[in-house]
Amino acid sequence: MQQVTLYIDVIRTLEIVSELKRHGWFMGKDFDFAYYKPTYDDFGGSNWEPEIDKHTMFTFYDDSNASYFMLRWG
Repeated sequence: MQQVTLYIDVIRTLEIVSELKRHGWFMGKDFDFAYYKPTYDDFGGSNWEPEIDKHTMFTFYDDSNASYFMLRWG
């Protein structure tokens, strides 16, 4: 199992997931993904930079799929 993290927004995440499905990959069998929204420190004063940037973590159950993914989108 390989995990790949991309710092992309939710719209781009869903575009990639749709393309993977069009290629015949199945969620839960070939890959899974989780989108994480940016998190902010509410007590950090006037700094509006997120503590954790928005990102998506893709998990692949076959190393060759992870390699293809990184070449295509990484």
